[in-house]
Amino acid sequence: MEIVFLLVGVAVLGAAVLTVTTRQLVHAALWLVVALGGLAVEFLLLTAEFIAWVQVLIYLGSVVVLVLFGLMLTKAPIGRSPDADSGNRWAALAVGLASAAVLVTLLVDAFRTSWIDLGAGGGSAKATGTYLFRHWVLPFEALSVLLLAALVGAIVLSRSKDGDRPKPRPGKLRAGRATTAPKPTAPKER
Repeated sequence: MEIVFLLVGVAVLGAAVLTVTTRQLVHAALWLVVALGGLAVEFLLLTAEFIAWVQVLIYLGSVVVLVLFGLMLTKAPIGRSPDADSGNRWAALAVGLASAAVLVTLLVDAFRTSWIDLGAGGGSAKATGTYLFRHWVLPFEALSVLLLAALVGAIVLSRSKDGDRPKPRPGKLRAGRATTAPKPTAPKER
């Protein structure tokens, strides 16, 4: 089981790297699906079935769909985008490596002598729900407000400057009203 856990972890890491390095926004969203799906598999391997299904329902089902709707509503470029690269790759890489080093150091120091008993039911829905809503309710609610703000922002950005309705073209039928094409005129006699 440890070997499968490590292989899935390597796949998640590869998908996460591809998510942040690709220049196509839709491909980044699809690599994010792979990374988040791999994390759900990791939770299943840790016998935390409830967290795995929450990962699938909330992150794969909601967050990725929200990202894709945001891309569609804001008319973001589908193909390669030169705007996707800010030119600060080396600074971002340095900050990312420093953050990863600090996180790994903290986790190794905090859990150096701890072992997880996977057979004790620690990943059950009751234990997870009790711990989540007793200790982590504020970040849980802050995340829901953040997602709502992202959706509202995408809707605001998608509205056109001239109003919500496109201007009708002459000679085309629009819902609820008809426009007439100009009448042909007879040629003038000399």
